[in-house]
Amino acid sequence: MRLVICLPTYNERANLEPIARRLGEVLAEIEADPRLLVIDDSSPDGTGELADRLSGELPFLSVLHRARKEGLGPAYVAGFRWALEQGADRIVQMDADFSHDPADVPRLLSAAESADLALGSRYVEGGGTQNWSKGRQAISRFGSFYARTFLGVPVHDLTGGFKCWRREALEALPLERVRTKGYAFQIETTYRASRAGLEVAEVPIVFAERRTGGSKMTRGIVFEAMWKVPELRLRAALNRL
Repeated sequence: MRLVICLPTYNERANLEPIARRLGEVLAEIEADPRLLVIDDSSPDGTGELADRLSGELPFLSVLHRARKEGLGPAYVAGFRWALEQGADRIVQMDADFSHDPADVPRLLSAAESADLALGSRYVEGGGTQNWSKGRQAISRFGSFYARTFLGVPVHDLTGGFKCWRREALEALPLERVRTKGYAFQIETTYRASRAGLEVAEVPIVFAERRTGGSKMTRGIVFEAMWKVPELRLRAALNRL
């Protein structure tokens, strides 16, 4: 089995080396041909340069440089295409700020043995959040409830971004049609997987507040997610998804 972990970065210099080395420890225990792909959108804080240095020290790390910041969605699509071209059997996507615990990667891989998509879920039994304000918890839960109800998908954490895809599942998605740029990308890809008849398994995780740096959440990202949900439902109803 060949595994590629896609790690998009923008101004994550403080987090990149610790998460890369921690992932290296986890990957050493996995019976796979593992690779960590850092996808950097020309971070002005030097994240890309640090990634290049680490790639010279860590044999499992590769770097994909992108010319400019285009958002989370396009970065992941670029990473997915790279992973598929490299012959990956499993593709994991996760944050670079320790919000997603590297120790949970083997659990997602295990779930993907029987499911097409294993999704790290905060909103199933055993899942949760850590160091979040009540306001942020409410917004997140409402976002997942809103998307799940509107789209009619039996997935509790549609906004979750810690995922393990089987190669065949990503190949079944029309990546060229995925245009969401922010966190709506998580909703769209999981919805497309469900609509394609793929099996989605939710694996309980605890999502922690980022260790360093500021949140990437903006009003624009929230608004995109709000209008993208009804648009996805409409396109599905018109058979244009």
